[in-house]
Amino acid sequence: MTEKTVLGVHAAYRDDIGDLVTRRPLPGPGLDQVDPFLFLNHHGPQVYPPNNRGLPFGPHPHRGFETVTFILEGELAHRDTGGHESIIRAGGVQWMTAGRGLVHAEVSPEAFKRQGGPLEILQLWVNLPSRLKMTEPRYTGVQQDAIPAIEEDGVELNLISGAYGDRTGPIQSLTGVFMSTLRLRAGAGFRTEGLKGRHVFLYLVSGEVRVGGRTIAQHHLVALDRNGDALAIEAARGSVLLFGHADPIDEPVVAHGPFVMTTVEEIRQAYADYQAGKFGAMAA
Repeated sequence: MTEKTVLGVHAAYRDDIGDLVTRRPLPGPGLDQVDPFLFLNHHGPQVYPPNNRGLPFGPHPHRGFETVTFILEGELAHRDTGGHESIIRAGGVQWMTAGRGLVHAEVSPEAFKRQGGPLEILQLWVNLPSRLKMTEPRYTGVQQDAIPAIEEDGVELNLISGAYGDRTGPIQSLTGVFMSTLRLRAGAGFRTEGLKGRHVFLYLVSGEVRVGGRTIAQHHLVALDRNGDALAIEAARGSVLLFGHADPIDEPVVAHGPFVMTTVEEIRQAYADYQAGKFGAMAA
């Protein structure tokens, strides 16, 4: 049983959006993607005052991939032109398959804007293979109490998609993506196997851990090799991690703005279809 090798450790860089504290470890210098994982924004942690303007993500289009949004603190309202609408609170997750295209908005609920409060959100973009890029859009929002929390020896794994032991996450990925959040107490260790041939997505939200003999500080993403079968994590301090893995798609990636396709012509077509109203329309 061989451990996955650490290929690199990549710091998230600050790229604030107005008054929203934002860090981005992917894409970044020296790392374009962790196929099929394309992009991660880490918003917060921060505290919004009463009578704030809330999040700035009004109506905008997507095509060709999926967005997975983790609400660590605060709450998030979602609506889209597929008819989906929800408010997800701390500990919950939103998983949207943009597929052939839709318009969505991710904003703060009116109560949060009135009252303010803590906010910390992660958004991950997951690519779709060419055969699924024009699939029917769909959306699943789950609250914290619907996500299995598997606890053992100072480790809590919150299982969002895929299987772990005899448990299954509430969201069914179209491409077999395993996705979770991990919470480790200081001194705790986590080990998992069966990862050969899969790319691991591992981002340290907070704390400090050791992976493959390397010390990893908060706000860093760990790039791991594809061949190793096992992964071991040891927490030097109480830590929170985003941990997922998936089979690589191994196809060209052409990304422009809110669209991710496999050719430049498909990107042009996405813009044409959006401008022609084929994604639907949503009031601001």
